[in-house]
Amino acid sequence: MSQPLERDREGLAWQRGIWDRYPELYRQEVDRRFAPVVEQVITRAALQPGQHVLDLGTGTGSVALQAASLIGPGGDVLGVDISPEMLTVAQHRGTAVSLTNVHFREGRAEAIPAEAAHFHVVLASLSLMYAIDRAAAAREMARVLRPGGRLVAAVWAGPEQCDIVLFQQTAGRFAPPPPVPGVGPGALADPTPFLQQLADAGIEAHVETATLGFDFDDFLSAWTVLAGVTTAQLSPERQQEAQVAVRVLMWPQGDGPRHFRNLTQFIVGQRRAS
Repeated sequence: MSQPLERDREGLAWQRGIWDRYPELYRQEVDRRFAPVVEQVITRAALQPGQHVLDLGTGTGSVALQAASLIGPGGDVLGVDISPEMLTVAQHRGTAVSLTNVHFREGRAEAIPAEAAHFHVVLASLSLMYAIDRAAAAREMARVLRPGGRLVAAVWAGPEQCDIVLFQQTAGRFAPPPPVPGVGPGALADPTPFLQQLADAGIEAHVETATLGFDFDDFLSAWTVLAGVTTAQLSPERQQEAQVAVRVLMWPQGDGPRHFRNLTQFIVGQRRAS
């Protein structure tokens, strides 16, 4: 197996291992904090009844379920994710609210499990930052979009403007490097190269921004939600070092409530007609 293919395989397994440990915590704690981002993705998508919609990196299904409720029984939503455990939670959520026009399937942005030119809209809320090969992801999104179809994706800005990225990158410096570079919360802080990859694939896109946020009661609750899973394999000493670094940087006045102010970038595009 060639080195790039081996690295891709290792990177995918590494990410799946993280997300598979995360679904219940994500559903209980992360989904509600990311709700403002989801709402803006949905608003920018301007969904219409009867449309076919792809939710790429669906996680626990928050975007897919909202989209399904808007397009009605004449349309359908496919939620795709690399994590079987996340997809199980998403499926249970859809069943609990009796939505029959949403389905979930394991897959990734670089190889979307769907036929060409099927979707009116592709949505990707805070997921494209984790794509290992974003040029391939751009080509795949263009492939599955109908001519004139719409793309709406959300990605975080850089650590200077986005507290969640500052938190996770600071904690992440104490963990071993991932098998593949250039993936993670701040990977699309500068979206310009990705916009060019989209254009090369046939999607003309631009960036819109909004400053959104969420709150934590104290440092420990933030650590549990944002770093507890990804640092679980560290030695106690290394975890302590990471926690101290985050506390010093982000809780300089001592423990207590903290508002996370996050500049969010929305990549909004359209598939060229030809």
